[in-house]
Amino acid sequence: MHDLRALRANPDALKNAMLRRRKQKEHDDVAKVLDLDATYRQRLTEKETLLARRNAASKEIGAAMAAKDMARAEALKAEVASGKERLAELEAETAKMEAEIRDILAGLPNIPKEDVPDGADEHGNVEYKAEKRPKIADIKGTELPIPEKLIETGKDHVELGEALGMMDFETAAKLSGSRFVVLQKGLARLERALGQFMLDLHTTEHGYTEVNPPILVKDDAMFGTAQLPKFREDQFKAVSELLDPKQLEIWERVNRSISLFSKNTKDTVDLWESGFAEVRKFVHEAGPHLAEKLDILLSQTGSYAAYAQSTVEDCAPLVSSYVRESQGAHWLIPTAEVPLTNLVPSRILSEEELPLRFTALTPCFRAEAGSAGRDTRGMLRQHQFSKVELVSITTPEKSADEHERMLACAETVLKKLGLHYRVMTLCTGDMGFASQKTYDMEVWLPGQNTYREISSCSVCGDFQARRIFDRRSAAGDDGARFRRSGEKETRFVHTLNGSGVAVGRCLIAVMENYQNPDGSITVPPVLAPYMGGLTRIEKAG
Repeated sequence: MHDLRALRANPDALKNAMLRRRKQKEHDDVAKVLDLDATYRQRLTEKETLLARRNAASKEIGAAMAAKDMARAEALKAEVASGKERLAELEAETAKMEAEIRDILAGLPNIPKEDVPDGADEHGNVEYKAEKRPKIADIKGTELPIPEKLIETGKDHVELGEALGMMDFETAAKLSGSRFVVLQKGLARLERALGQFMLDLHTTEHGYTEVNPPILVKDDAMFGTAQLPKFREDQFKAVSELLDPKQLEIWERVNRSISLFSKNTKDTVDLWESGFAEVRKFVHEAGPHLAEKLDILLSQTGSYAAYAQSTVEDCAPLVSSYVRESQGAHWLIPTAEVPLTNLVPSRILSEEELPLRFTALTPCFRAEAGSAGRDTRGMLRQHQFSKVELVSITTPEKSADEHERMLACAETVLKKLGLHYRVMTLCTGDMGFASQKTYDMEVWLPGQNTYREISSCSVCGDFQARRIFDRRSAAGDDGARFRRSGEKETRFVHTLNGSGVAVGRCLIAVMENYQNPDGSITVPPVLAPYMGGLTRIEKAG
């Protein structure tokens, strides 16, 4: 999230950043925020002036009454009443503008670092380094080179896995639909072994703290790491059965109204009025405190249209909170980055406590709404997959070095597995929304005769910390900041995240790079302790 004060001081920095990212709409939104902010501050000044005048007039009324100057007192009372009406208008205007400013700022991506290459898409990415696959040693110490020809070509993981009888997409489709897989026997164990190997490596050699986090999280956690609100359609949401289909339909109407309200469109009013009876009934059923709040608002405004236009924000968040907290609506995590980054303590840290380094192996869930038709074959792009995540929380001065360190930790996984890979620096048009700079590690897949991403390591600066603080500060939370010894000033921490690495894609890489002419898969020596002595995965019988 961007600092509004910094934007006021140097608007061109953010405008230019949006252009570097090839985001014309977001560039225009920066100007919109500045215009709204100028108007907002004018209204605040007017409100403060009116409040000061009202306070002064109240004292003058007392003085006029004491002097028995009733005409003067009545005139002052009329002035106060008139000012009260204007104050109410200003309160509604400023609340609406403040919400719109926050919404626009929440939709603006992070500012790329100066050394990030400019480009429109993946074709603008630049190779940072490459690692040829070294010869590796088997469990007896004997050198075990993989035939060079298999580095260049070979069967893909689907053909290999199905021939082994251990990779079943057809049954998975019957169970769950497309983009799922059932792994069995040796391949299921190999995937488990990979995840355990990665966790052990990062915790014992790289200094990360292992975490077993929730995989269901609330809106605020997703907002903090910037999955919400912009990438809502790419996420999976889990809702308790306590909400029946009719209630869900009504709740979606409430949600749409909240999102449309700031736009002040006719659709907002029509939406609310068309569902007035249903929404009112839903709120009454949800809880007496919500019903009472709604009735008070309606009595004040006199019509549902007026309520929708002027005071929806007072009640809708209460409904939203009730549904999230009491009815069990949560998001399935798209990556453990979400819970791990949100582990930043709810207090001001000392500099000596940093860096914090966390790692977790979790299932991840992605709707892949923007990837229709892409990578439909095999395990490359699935709705559910396992990944080992790395998250670091550090100081601004050390975040660049921490980025290189995180990349090295992820690289070590592939080096120990003896896999050929390269590292790309993503260009401005291809990097993620929350990132200042991203390295993508791409592993060689002989079955596709190309490199494919297996890890993405990003430094986000204070972008996520500000978003986390924005949501927590309303509850008086001081988290996502640190203080240097002897200083009073606090600063936002810097956050970093990376895959260490994607387990499913690593399974693909091992299968395709360690395949044998007979279709069996040699187990990489480093995984031997996790495979119960199994050195080759082959078809039974």
